Formats: sequence, structure tokens, C-alpha cells
Amino acid sequence: MEQQAKAPADIQKVAQFLRGGGAGMKVRVGALNGKRLDYFKGKSAIKALLSPAFAKVKGAPKVTTETEAQTLLQAVNAFAFFLRVQRGAPTGSSSSSPKALQIISEQMFSPDEYYAWFYEGSQWTTYAGGILMVAIMLAGVMFPLWPPIMRLGVWYISIGMLGLIGLFFAIAIVRLIFYVITIIVASPGIWIFPQLFADVGFVESFIPLWEWDLPKKKSKKKKGDKKEKKSSEKHKDNGGAFIEEVPDSEDSRPTSRSARIEEVEDEDA
Repeated sequence: MEQQAKAPADIQKVAQFLRGGGAGMKVRVGALNGKRLDYFKGKSAIKALLSPAFAKVKGAPKVTTETEAQTLLQAVNAFAFFLRVQRGAPTGSSSSSPKALQIISEQMFSPDEYYAWFYEGSQWTTYAGGILMVAIMLAGVMFPLWPPIMRLGVWYISIGMLGLIGLFFAIAIVRLIFYVITIIVASPGIWIFPQLFADVGFVESFIPLWEWDLPKKKSKKKKGDKKEKKSSEKHKDNGGAFIEEVPDSEDSRPTSRSARIEEVEDEDA
């Protein structure tokens, strides 16, 4: 956008920091006129500017208080790096679908408002990835022109990769056959390399060597946990507030009870 190009260097550095991964902001995905956009909550940006990571950004304004952070974010908003939006209902049938966004005419920065990004940040990684893809494709097309030593090296590497893939499938088949045999001979069965398909490292996939196929024990929940879960569900049903009955202390009406309203923090904050 033209407004973004006219922004001072310090404002651009703030926008680059917030848009980058080092800010640690919680980013959501919404839909604006059928196009998906990233959006965030105002207080998330304030926390990012007050973090030690932003203090290390060279050439960026110094921020020490929430008021200074809010003022700086208002300046970033003035150059349309992000715009204030109103969040609506989900665009799909599922509750996890991107929520509909609508730009608000009155632009201002507030910690409790939502803002959609209209700035993609630094694009050098995209350009570098595109150049790398083109280079790989050209190298593949020009493979017959490679020196014989390079072609021989690529052949050995490909054979080695195919050998590793074949060894993996062989281990998977052998462990399955061994498991079926042990179910009949020594129930409940033994798995060789039980962590082979687990989400662990390469070395941990082969540790332990074998393991009995025992069912995992379910942890018993305490009654107190169940009560807390039920109470938390009631809080959600009441829209963030619940009524708790508390007995009066030393009152002329011992059987009467008073009500106390307690606010619960919004989970979507």
C-alpha cells in the first residue's frame, strides 16, 4: 500500500517485528470478503512491544509502559499496516472455521479490539525459496551435462536412500509377523521396536528393543476433579459469570442465603 511506503523507518521496524515470528503474538485466521487474513487482539501486540525481544530491535522506539505501547501501535495503525475489524460468526459449519471479519470505519487502537494484517512483512524468504526451486529444476534438467563423478555420487545417494526405505518396510513387516506369532504362542503378544511409529527421535524409535502388548491403564479421576469440571462447564454456559450461593454468617435468618456474582476471564482473550 502507498500509506505503508510513506511510513517512517521506525514505524516500519515495529510492523516488521510484530509481523515476524519473534514477537510471539497469538495470530488467528479470519475471512474478509472471501479472502483469508491473519488477525490479532490489541493486548497481544502490547505484550509484544513490552517484551525483551522488542527492546533488542535496532532503530525501533523504546517502549516502557503500556501507554507508550498503545500510542506507538496507534501510529502503526495510521499507516494501514493493520486495520481495526469486527469479528463475526464462523464462515463454515464447524466452530473452528475462520470467523468473518468486517473493517470498521473508525480506526483507533484499543487493547480489547481485533486488528487484521494488511502487511506481509519481509518477503526475502519467499524470494529465496523461489530462486532455490528454480535452481533445483534447472539442475535436474541439466543432469546429463553433469560431470561423471557428480552423476555417480547422485546414483550412490539415491541407492542408499532406497535401501533405507526398503529396510524400514522390512522391519515393519517382520515386527508385524512376529507380533501375530507371539499372540498365539505367548499372549498378549510382543512388539519389536514398539516406538517405531511413535513421534520420537530416530534413536528413540528403536528403544526399547521389545515390549509386551499390554493395555494402557486409565488414570482414575478424583471426585474433586469431576466437580471442578462440572463447575467450569456451568461457568461457560453462563457466558463468563456464575452465581455461587454462600451461607450468611451469624444472621437473624440462619436459613437465608446470599448470592455472589464472580466474573470469569474470557478464554478468547
